[in-house]
Amino acid sequence: MKHSFRSITWLVMLSILLLSGCQHEKQYFEVSGMTHTPYHVKYEYSQSLEKEIKAEFANYYHSLNPFDSLSIISQINRNEEVEVDSLFAFTFRKVMQVSEQTNGLFDVTCAPLINLWGFGFSKRDSITQQVIDSIRSFVGYQKIRLEGSRVVKDDPRMLLNFSAVGDGGICDLVARLFDRHNIQNYMVEVGGEVVAKGVNAKGQHWRIGISKPVDDPAGMSQELEQILHLKQRVGVATSGDYRNFYVKDGKKYAHTINPTTGYPADQDILSATIIAPDCLTADAYATAFMVMGSAAARQLKEQVPEIEYFIIFTDEHGNYATEHSPGMEPYLSE
Repeated sequence: MKHSFRSITWLVMLSILLLSGCQHEKQYFEVSGMTHTPYHVKYEYSQSLEKEIKAEFANYYHSLNPFDSLSIISQINRNEEVEVDSLFAFTFRKVMQVSEQTNGLFDVTCAPLINLWGFGFSKRDSITQQVIDSIRSFVGYQKIRLEGSRVVKDDPRMLLNFSAVGDGGICDLVARLFDRHNIQNYMVEVGGEVVAKGVNAKGQHWRIGISKPVDDPAGMSQELEQILHLKQRVGVATSGDYRNFYVKDGKKYAHTINPTTGYPADQDILSATIIAPDCLTADAYATAFMVMGSAAARQLKEQVPEIEYFIIFTDEHGNYATEHSPGMEPYLSE
């Protein structure tokens, strides 16, 4: 009887171990939701990380969401005494680098101009050249800096808005979470911006579509211009003026503002897709491309070799055209 009991006990323990092993086999998980924008996350791991993923979203919003009155950036915009966290400091330094590289055509201090034109966190006001010139006097990345853990402004009227890199920044946070867990296969997509690594559940490289730049404020159009095949860990971001815009007195006003003129950018680029080592960088340069236009964008690429681009633009004859940097070629085919 004793031998039989021991045998049964051993079989039970073995079954528990086998079941436990099965529960920790890797599988693909999906997490989708809606915050300020839809997001979709897919990853291969031994357990769900949904709680941790949502915590990364919360961390970003607590630090950098200008629409949240309790966030660090909102306190800075109200000139309150507040110490920034490591996420804010990292993002601030990164966007300042892009501002310098683009001679201020990308500038997170142009929030008052974005608000003026109705694309920020306050309502449109009357727009005149005098009002624009007045606001431009306290817009400029050179007029704000990080001293230790505090943001110092040259003018208290200055406002920050990191929304141009928000989706890319969140993608990077979640991707770094996966990297800490040594996850080899994942795709993080927030508002159309993406960080991808490895392969999908079918063993194929992640594929990302670039939409045709058709005026589509509802975001319903599914027509694609190109498909990217992401064969290594990269960040991908697309900027365009075909969704966030309004029409007044028969004229279209798009959300990309030129900080140096104070007016919406009116360039030949309809859509700019950037591949970079991280998504925040890709997001920032995609916005910069929209402001500077195709000619200046080509020159910028020579100065920033770590990025690749695919642009959709109107040529000198007004015809629809596409162009990509040589380094983009491997991503355009299997």
